[in-house]
Amino acid sequence: MARWLVLIALALASLTPARAEEVLRVGDQRGNARALMEATGVLDGLPYRLEWSEFPAAAPLLEALNAGVIDAGGVGDAPFTFAAAAGVPVKAFLAFRNRQDGLAILVRPDSAIRTVADLQGKRIATNRGSIGHQVVLAALEEAGQPADSVQFRFLPPADAKLALTSGAVDAWSTWEPYTSAAELAGLVRVLRDGNGITPGLSYAVASDAALKSKRALLADYAARLARARARALTDPAPYAAAWSRLIGLPEAVPLRWFGRARYRTVPIDDAVIADEQRIIDLYVRAGLIPAARAPRAEAILDTGFSDALAAVR
Repeated sequence: MARWLVLIALALASLTPARAEEVLRVGDQRGNARALMEATGVLDGLPYRLEWSEFPAAAPLLEALNAGVIDAGGVGDAPFTFAAAAGVPVKAFLAFRNRQDGLAILVRPDSAIRTVADLQGKRIATNRGSIGHQVVLAALEEAGQPADSVQFRFLPPADAKLALTSGAVDAWSTWEPYTSAAELAGLVRVLRDGNGITPGLSYAVASDAALKSKRALLADYAARLARARARALTDPAPYAAAWSRLIGLPEAVPLRWFGRARYRTVPIDDAVIADEQRIIDLYVRAGLIPAARAPRAEAILDTGFSDALAAVR
């Protein structure tokens, strides 16, 4: 009888569908979260499957999130803000702050341009809606200059670098690793960096659907990513070495970048909400986001993951 009961139990088990393995689909840009988390060893013992998708920039990553192809990803504050204003169902659930030495308006070393006021009427290359675009707008406001006092040339970083070095534009507004690479090569001089005029925010973001159905997975991912950031802040060398091998640039570039950026994870608190609102307001004043479509910061930031971050400390 016991033998028959065992056989019946086995047969019933074979007819019962196995519990589907939980999956978190994360979008990444090359050399970012995946390289960081693998280099710092925080993915050991993962209780779910992590599926990575690589994107060349934040805009296509956010398009994939909007289409439901991925659940989450990492982006800067500028593309996140534009996506939210465009109606993408996305919220930030984890924030990172860093110094803004590497977010900078660059000119050639021999340029006669010495101040932001000298940019009036000049041609500036950057990506439309990027953090490079953001720092120009913020620097112009600081200098009392209107947003239309310069001529923007919207180009991707490689083309913008070539345009600057060839003299086709007068300045290039960009971010890391392009700033460190250009500085180390002696190609540029920093006219104005983002310190003091931009908040230095980037985010881990997720779709509204994932925030509802995969919240526990996102909390675990957030804690691991925060732990990776903390380890890289203490010892950036392993991440710099992994990044260098992956990207193909000398280790001096990421070491300069990571060493001065000092990335740190912060909870989405009142300070982050206030800084995000200032970004939204800047783009409204510049006419890049219609006031009628501008979101409120508190509506696009999820404050419910503080416990995941607290567990890292």
